[in-house]
Amino acid sequence: MPPGEILQNLKKLNVLGTVLYVAAHPDDENTLFLAYLSKERMVRTGYLSLTRGDGGQNLIGPEQGENIGVIRTQELLAARRVDGPDQFFSRAYDFGFSKSTDEAVRTWGQDKVLADVVWMIRKYQPDVIITRFPPDKRAGHGHHSASGYLAEEAFKISNDPTKFPEQLVYVKPWQARRVFWNMFIPGAFLSNKKPDEAGNLIGLETGLYNPLLGKSYGEIAAESRSQHKSQGFGVPASRGVKVDYLLLKNGDPVEKDPFEGVDMTWKRVPNSEDVQAQVNQLINSFRADRPAASVPALVQLYKAIGQLDSTTLYVQTKRQEVQSLIQQCLGLWLESTPADYAVTPGSSVKLTTSVVSRADVPVRLLAIRYSTGADTTLNLPLKPNDQVVLNSMLAIPRTQKISQPYWLEKPIDKGLFQVDNQQLIGLPENPPAVSVTYTVEIAGQRFSYTRPVVYKSTDPVEGETYRPFIIQPDVTANIAERVYAFLDNNAKTADVVLKAGRANVTGTLRIDVPTGWRVEPATLPFALTNKGDEQRLSFRLLPGKNAQNGAMKAVMTTENGTFTSGLRTIAYPHIPPQTLFPPAEAKALKVAVNVTAKNIGYIVGAGDEIPAALQQMGCRVTPLGPAELARDLSGYDAVVVGVRAYNTNDWMPVYQPKLMDYVKNGGTMIVQYVTPGGFVNNGGIKVAQIGPYPFTVGRDRVTEEDAKMTFLNPQHPLLNRPNKITDADFAGWIQERGIYFAQDWDKAYEPLFAANDTGEAPKQGSLLYAKYGKGHFMYTGLVFFRELPAGVPGAYRLFANMISVGK
Repeated sequence: MPPGEILQNLKKLNVLGTVLYVAAHPDDENTLFLAYLSKERMVRTGYLSLTRGDGGQNLIGPEQGENIGVIRTQELLAARRVDGPDQFFSRAYDFGFSKSTDEAVRTWGQDKVLADVVWMIRKYQPDVIITRFPPDKRAGHGHHSASGYLAEEAFKISNDPTKFPEQLVYVKPWQARRVFWNMFIPGAFLSNKKPDEAGNLIGLETGLYNPLLGKSYGEIAAESRSQHKSQGFGVPASRGVKVDYLLLKNGDPVEKDPFEGVDMTWKRVPNSEDVQAQVNQLINSFRADRPAASVPALVQLYKAIGQLDSTTLYVQTKRQEVQSLIQQCLGLWLESTPADYAVTPGSSVKLTTSVVSRADVPVRLLAIRYSTGADTTLNLPLKPNDQVVLNSMLAIPRTQKISQPYWLEKPIDKGLFQVDNQQLIGLPENPPAVSVTYTVEIAGQRFSYTRPVVYKSTDPVEGETYRPFIIQPDVTANIAERVYAFLDNNAKTADVVLKAGRANVTGTLRIDVPTGWRVEPATLPFALTNKGDEQRLSFRLLPGKNAQNGAMKAVMTTENGTFTSGLRTIAYPHIPPQTLFPPAEAKALKVAVNVTAKNIGYIVGAGDEIPAALQQMGCRVTPLGPAELARDLSGYDAVVVGVRAYNTNDWMPVYQPKLMDYVKNGGTMIVQYVTPGGFVNNGGIKVAQIGPYPFTVGRDRVTEEDAKMTFLNPQHPLLNRPNKITDADFAGWIQERGIYFAQDWDKAYEPLFAANDTGEAPKQGSLLYAKYGKGHFMYTGLVFFRELPAGVPGAYRLFANMISVGK
């Protein structure tokens, strides 16, 4: 660690204050203010994001739902490694855009998510709570306003032992001093303010430069926020004066500073005068050219803190900080890496342990203990910069749990992850599958450092890379398609790919299907010789006369039991690879769909799975990139543009005239939603006009997935051929009806539907149709990218009409 950061951490030993920042989603947090709190004010800082961002869109790939939540969890952790605070989550599931606090807390279960916020206040013990959003419509999103509301409610009750008393087995009641709203711009929202709001507003300059770190907090904040790559939130660094504003919402009055009246010195810990003196001496005597010279004094400080009341939060946290500083000053490297990144319960893996101290302070390695129960006693002196390498075999108990993210172990209850273990609530990710504790002796004092076992490899381009070490099942199964849609009673082949988690796995595979379906054969044997081997098995799936739509499940039976997990790896360069074991399921769908279009061109946007749904309808789908768009398009019955393609593909303006000519000459073109933005803006719409006639895209949406859809022209061909669309086709939709509706359209366009959320005026921009020349153009904000992969029958029928309108 650079000496400037070590000195920064030494100075932090003198600050005994804590703040908890609360918002709704990844990317909601004010990274500038978090960096300022953590690195300028040097207070212990945490960010509580109520959700993992599961309902958001994905700019970098096809993941949706809980899978994008996994990505955004890791992006938040990457951001916190830049700006410094701790990261926490509640159990709330991001179910998509919400227009009111009431809807959000009702869907989540108010008492459960409120309990999580209270839990984090009691556990983290903040002096100050800061919300990113107000608890009302000014927040612009029901999740946003709910985060402000729940934080303010939790502030009121976290010190009441009668509220959520089951938590008091692990924590004690706690009362923060005050709660603030971190306003966006001073005065921007004060037109609806309470009479006393302006008088409680304070400003803090946060755009300061930190010479120890060589960066301003604006530069750190930009680097942090740019970790949110799945949302396309890369931002430029800011330099110069920047003021953040806090509006007091409850608690003790304040004049200029959020921590007024809070003793953030060692005086808040009884009998700590000697500790305070030692810390001051350490800061004054620190040598940037020789950090290890501070180690003896740090060891004495560690002992002195150990004499204080160990039940006090700051005795615990500061002692841990001192222990980390000792490691930083020594350049002490402790690492245990396995020969493989994944093993099964009951197996063993070779483990290589590397220990090196890079300073001339005497250090002895006394013992290594594994969380699996094994340990090794040693007494090895560590010579300066002399690496000690130890090899051992790590045995994994048969009782070891599979490495599924704890919040995904049980099915989501619409708005809430089901987590039974109270002590897991709030954690950003699982505790490591296996950890190692290294006991060392430094200047006569024993220290124990615990590190996760992580897999290390060398990539020829990226160099040294790490990924989590995981425990996996004996065998996993991935069904080839998410949905098997049957337009008739003819059989389809369902392929299942098995993957061995260990060597020599044999057994049988069956497919459990909903009522009214038949699978041939009933079972198939499998044999996988080597770990990682794959075997593809095929079944014939046939719908009966009364086949019910539902899940088809792969079930593998081996000598070690029954396995029902799939395997999904989420890998992007900016996050560690994430391995998930979702249920090995697909949806069997019997639906009356007629399709007259057969040859579809698809322009991929920000990632969706509609091409697979089109193939299930019997269509041939050709991806269209610049090379394909340069050729003759007349052979396509329809060209479908993926979500946000006009935001993400820089080459769209080049081929826009050709696409319009394709429509004019008789083609059918469907544009799925784009996000609004200026033509010249980065991330905005990259063409001046999307369709043959003008229209704009706004932020109107209908978030209630069961909202009434009014047919504005029931006789329109899109609603009648080749499938008769009725109200029944809008049953069973998930998450929402539509987003980013069209607005201000030319009279040449005809809207097909009107819909609205409860209490709002009807909106007509969810699907526009226009005849252009001999062809047909459509813009739709209806969320087909969610409904088709989820196997919603009516979505299949309506989309079939859209691609077939020219046939």
